[in-house]
Amino acid sequence: MSVAKLSEQLVKAGCITEVFTTTANGAFELPVNLNSKTNVDGVDVTYFKRLTKDHTHFSPAILTKLWKEAPNFDLVHIHAWWNLVSIFSALIALIKKKPVLISPRGTLSSYSFNNKNSLIKKLINNLLGKHLLKRSYLHATSNSERDALAAIIKPKHIFNIPNFVNINTAINTGASDDGPVFKLLFLSRIEEKKGLDILLNALPAINIPYSLTIAGDGDKNYTDHLKNIARHNSIDANITWIGFQNETKFDVLRDHQLLVLPSYDENFGNVVIESLSVGTPVLVSGHVGLADYVVKNNFGWVCETTPESVSNAINNIAINQTAQIRHIRTNAPEIIRDDFDEDKLIQKYIDMYRQIITHG
Repeated sequence: MSVAKLSEQLVKAGCITEVFTTTANGAFELPVNLNSKTNVDGVDVTYFKRLTKDHTHFSPAILTKLWKEAPNFDLVHIHAWWNLVSIFSALIALIKKKPVLISPRGTLSSYSFNNKNSLIKKLINNLLGKHLLKRSYLHATSNSERDALAAIIKPKHIFNIPNFVNINTAINTGASDDGPVFKLLFLSRIEEKKGLDILLNALPAINIPYSLTIAGDGDKNYTDHLKNIARHNSIDANITWIGFQNETKFDVLRDHQLLVLPSYDENFGNVVIESLSVGTPVLVSGHVGLADYVVKNNFGWVCETTPESVSNAINNIAINQTAQIRHIRTNAPEIIRDDFDEDKLIQKYIDMYRQIITHG
């Protein structure tokens, strides 16, 4: 979503922008026309067939196209890492003597390095990755991601600009009225790094009446594993699983008193901004990229990635922080709209591109 918003705003600002991507749609393929430009919300997008169905996304067609077209552009902006499209695209752009900007979007954290396929990642990094990264520019989306990148990579420069986020623009942004049941919300993709298991193991220690809504989808086996945790902890009666939300997302956020995101690793956290845009406070782990933004603006609370820390925080917020919750409901939406104003953000991105083109 952030990449799409960035592309749309660049076109709106008068920048010639094209997107090359594959047909990857999870384990399936997008039903789109191949190898020809398609206008998507004002942006020229070309889709290419991938040969592998896993996260490698190997696509000779997209690499061939980039080899031919790279000389026609001033800069190549690559989003994510650890797939064959990203790595070989960086190599091609550098061979063609074009500056490369990489937005890792969480894929170059220590968590990512050491989580899945760590041996393969280390091999790729030693053989090719680190050499490409040293010759590239990096784009972080938060202070914590910038610091994490600087600790493991020495690129030409690291820029730090927030994501574009779809935020609520309605004037009536007050959250639901307080009631006898404290309404918790988890809204995100359901996967291991999001820390939903931590929250489910924290709930038995909540000592006030509560409900938890889980909005999102993910791998069925992992979702079933989480539901088993809920049953084992005898909390499943307090939980409602509502699946992926799109059109109704802001209504769901508005209807809860606290968004909980106890992620093990999160380079930014779009849902944090989405939640605050309707005035719903947040509880996030210290591993969420926006944790320092939350603290700086008094928009919520930060916990550790342990059930005890999460349960203690929720109990304290529900019992002792009602005045702060009301303050956030009233004041957060206007500040979020100003801090994440699209016209201001796109100028920061354009200034970054200009610096890279000038010095790269």
